[in-house]
Amino acid sequence: MEKPYPSIYYSDYLHLERLLSSQNAKSAEYGNPAHDEMLFIIVHQAYELWFKQILHELDSIVQLFEKNYVDEKNIGVAVARLVRITEIQKVLIDQLRILETMTPLDFLEFRDYLVPASGFQSIQFRLIENKLGLKHKQRLQYNESAYYSRLSKEHQDLLKKSEQEASLLELLEKWLERTPFLEFGKFNFWKDYRQAIVNMLAEDKKIIQSNSTLSENEKIQQIKQLDLTQENFDALFDEDKHNKLIEEGQRKLSYRATQAALLICLYRDQPILHLPFRLLTALIDIDELFTSWRYRHVLMVQRMIGTKIGTGGSSGYQYLKATSEQHKIFTDLFNLSTFLIPRSALPRLPVDVERNLGFYYKTK
Repeated sequence: MEKPYPSIYYSDYLHLERLLSSQNAKSAEYGNPAHDEMLFIIVHQAYELWFKQILHELDSIVQLFEKNYVDEKNIGVAVARLVRITEIQKVLIDQLRILETMTPLDFLEFRDYLVPASGFQSIQFRLIENKLGLKHKQRLQYNESAYYSRLSKEHQDLLKKSEQEASLLELLEKWLERTPFLEFGKFNFWKDYRQAIVNMLAEDKKIIQSNSTLSENEKIQQIKQLDLTQENFDALFDEDKHNKLIEEGQRKLSYRATQAALLICLYRDQPILHLPFRLLTALIDIDELFTSWRYRHVLMVQRMIGTKIGTGGSSGYQYLKATSEQHKIFTDLFNLSTFLIPRSALPRLPVDVERNLGFYYKTK
């Protein structure tokens, strides 16, 4: 039986002629070919191909979450695609090792030909940041200008459009806010969790006071630390304080979304919460890996140009170093660890709640 579609040749399918003829060294164009410019071009082209794949995955995940109801089966799909993004990110970090086989003197052979082009002008990477949830006001200012000021009009319009679309962070918040089980019959997670905190801290204070190996001064210092922990938890249970922190830019997720995320992390062992927990973990991994990539890039830039101004006019090393911390997106998920308590201290779930969180099957 004949195939209903024609045969295809490998090179034609991948458009290799076009792809492999797209490495045009500027140094050669000006009559001073620099050997390492080929490496520089290929590494950055590879980055852009991987960015395209990350955008492909992100767009598909956003589509899964932008509905009012997210099918539970789609959580598994989203987790798999987020994990794929993390594997791509690891490749992005490893590619820097290849680029670092080029010495600073090798780079200087063609650097001046690149001005004012810069990796800062990567439209795809800026789109990734926006789609994940990096807000304009959160961005470190680029030479006292908007982050897209050095881009073409077409690319500026694309970025402005992406800023108006729902980001993954915003869709995650809405999804978390719809989480059931925060209140279920007589079970009130927030009330029971708060009581568990009170009991845990009271027990910790008792242990410190009765510890004969501690001096009075050491006891005073440890109780002071315990009081600071108490203040952290008090702020967690105060919705007005939480909203004020959101206004100040110190928190991003709403009060209810934070409650839901904490419930998922604390009761991750319950079968129905496995995938939601993996989803939150994958988002933390993405943030961590982009932070690692930015920082590794910072070290490479310092190694290559020291304290010189970057080709795009930024302050080079100092600017990139600052973005590695300031441009994190899922910080609220990172900070949930502050409020985790031992499994042994968790409020016991009522039988009916545990059944709904598990795969309950009863034979006739």
